[in-house]
Amino acid sequence: MKSKNPLGSESPVWRTQCPSTGRREGHPPVVVVFNPGLRTGSQVLKNRMNTVMELTRPVWSGSYHVAGGGYGAEERDGYYDYADAIPLLFTTLDRLQTSGPRIAVWWRCGHGQWETLPDALANPADHDAWYARDEQRRRQRDEAEQRRQQEWAVEREHWAQEPDPVPEPEPVPPCERCGLPITGHPGEDAELAPPEDGRHCASCRTDLRQYPTLRETLFGRRQRSK
Repeated sequence: MKSKNPLGSESPVWRTQCPSTGRREGHPPVVVVFNPGLRTGSQVLKNRMNTVMELTRPVWSGSYHVAGGGYGAEERDGYYDYADAIPLLFTTLDRLQTSGPRIAVWWRCGHGQWETLPDALANPADHDAWYARDEQRRRQRDEAEQRRQQEWAVEREHWAQEPDPVPEPEPVPPCERCGLPITGHPGEDAELAPPEDGRHCASCRTDLRQYPTLRETLFGRRQRSK
C-alpha cells in the first residue's frame, strides 16, 4: 500500500511512520523474542527458530544481482538488494534479561551468528559493499598498469643507452679468374702486384702481367672500364 506525500510523490505507507535514516535501505526490522521457558530444551528452541527462519526466507533474504567484477574483470561478483526486504532478528528472553540489548544477543536471519544490534542491522553484502570491492579491484589494476609502464620506461631507457650494432661488412666480390676473394689470398703481399683493376686478385693480376693472353699478345692490352 502506498500514500502520497505533500509533494505529490508516492511512498509506502509504513514509510510515513518510519522515515528513512539514510544509514541503510529496506523496511524497518522485525524482532522475534523467543521465550523457551523452563521446559523447552536448547534443541527444541533451535528447531523453532530454524522453522520460523525458513518460512520467512522470501521476506528477509533480499534479491541477488550479478554486477561482475567491473573494469573488464573476468571474476564474477554481485550484491544483495534489500530495498524490499524486512530484516528479521531473533533473540531470547533470557538473553535480554541476563545481558541486556547492547551486546551480541541478536541473530539476524541470513547472517549466521550472534551480533550486536548495529551489526545485525547492517547489510554487509549490499551494493555499497560490492562498490567497495570493485573500487579495490580498480586500484589494484591501476597499480599493476603503473608498474608495467614503469618497467617499460626502464626498458626503453636501457635500449636508448645501448650502442648501435656494428654494420656487417660488404661482401667481397670474387676474382673473375680464380674465383677467390678479390682482396687476395691470406698472407699474400699485394704491394708487389699490379694496381687493382676491380676484377682480379693480386695474384691473378701478377700472372696476367707476366703471362698475357693470346689476344693481348696479338692485339695488345685494352683498358677495360670498371
